[in-house]
Amino acid sequence: MSKVEHTSLYDIAEFDEQEVHEILNEVYTSLTDRGYNATNQIVGYLISGDPGYISSYNDSRNKIQQIDRAKIVEILLSSFQKNNL
Repeated sequence: MSKVEHTSLYDIAEFDEQEVHEILNEVYTSLTDRGYNATNQIVGYLISGDPGYISSYNDSRNKIQQIDRAKIVEILLSSFQKNNL
C-alpha cells in the first residue's frame, strides 16, 4: 500500500498580517473601553513612536510594541488596497 503525503503550505506573511490585525483589534477595543478615541491614539503612536499614546489597560501598550510600527503601517495600507482597489 502506497502512502501519499501532502505538503502543507504555510505563509508567514499571512500569519504576520493576521497577528497584527488581532493585536490592533485588541488595542483598539481596550482604548475604546477606557474612553479614548482609539483611532487618534493609535495614529499618534504610529507617527511619534511614543508608547504613551497607548494605555497599559489589558496590556495594550506591551502588545502593540511587539510589532514594528512600519510593519503595522504596511499591513494597514495593504488591507486598504485589498478592500478599495
